[in-house]
Amino acid sequence: MEGRAAALGAGTVLNALATGSGAAFGIDVEARATVTLDSDAEGIDGTIAEDPDGDTALIERCVALATGRWGDGEGGAVRTDSDVPLAAGLKSSSAAANATVLATCDALGLTVGDGSAGTGNAVDPAVDVTRLEACRLGVRAAREAGVTVTGAFDDATASMLGGVTVTDNASDELRSREAVDWDVLVWTPPERAYSADADVARCEAVAPMADLVADLALDGRYAEAMTVNGLAFSAALGFDADPAVEAMPHATGVSLSGTGPSVVAVADPDDPETDPDRVADAWGDRPGTLRRTTTRNDGATIE
Repeated sequence: MEGRAAALGAGTVLNALATGSGAAFGIDVEARATVTLDSDAEGIDGTIAEDPDGDTALIERCVALATGRWGDGEGGAVRTDSDVPLAAGLKSSSAAANATVLATCDALGLTVGDGSAGTGNAVDPAVDVTRLEACRLGVRAAREAGVTVTGAFDDATASMLGGVTVTDNASDELRSREAVDWDVLVWTPPERAYSADADVARCEAVAPMADLVADLALDGRYAEAMTVNGLAFSAALGFDADPAVEAMPHATGVSLSGTGPSVVAVADPDDPETDPDRVADAWGDRPGTLRRTTTRNDGATIE
């Protein structure tokens, strides 16, 4: 009983720490999971390939919850490997959780799909588990493992479904989803920032700006929304806004991603005023890693 799946990393449009409303978009960077189940095994043994000493509570909890809900409580092992950098604001935990839940479904022989409405909310007799159901279970595991403050339903839906998603993280409600096609540039400095350590009180202080960002996102003005979000949350979380300001003349939108430290700039290929190469030049002398990628609209997949 073995299953494999992959899920996307994501960038931030709206940080949910201020109000519980959040928005994110899937990018072409993946985390992968392999799950092996054994009805005679006791417990779940987790391994993170790029961090052998890392905390495996999240992925182990994902397997346990999935087998408890859709299986017979099987034990076994889960191994993840990822191109999504850890603790960099690019949704590594959401990607690992989504990949693990889907891999567990695959190991159980379940059919996973979006339901007849394409969102996962509708019932399709050919689908055993919708991707939104799998996503919500991964969010529950993240809360129980203590790796998230908000539950990160915004990040999780962008990772699972692709495109831009806008959510209410308090109720795990998907408010909207739309495909986007952007070039993406990510600058990740050497330091790391863990979501669970974020100063929630300072984030709540910028709630009026977060409400504005939510309005922009629900109006489909995602790039404007992420730029406002980036300035507000860079100030709230104590990050330098200079990288965002440097990118603004050449990008459609730019934001601090998650609770940092990565900064993500997007460029619409149809907009002659944007130029990813000039963003790369502006960030080229900064220490850390510069990644060029694109948005993804297909979301997580069983392999």
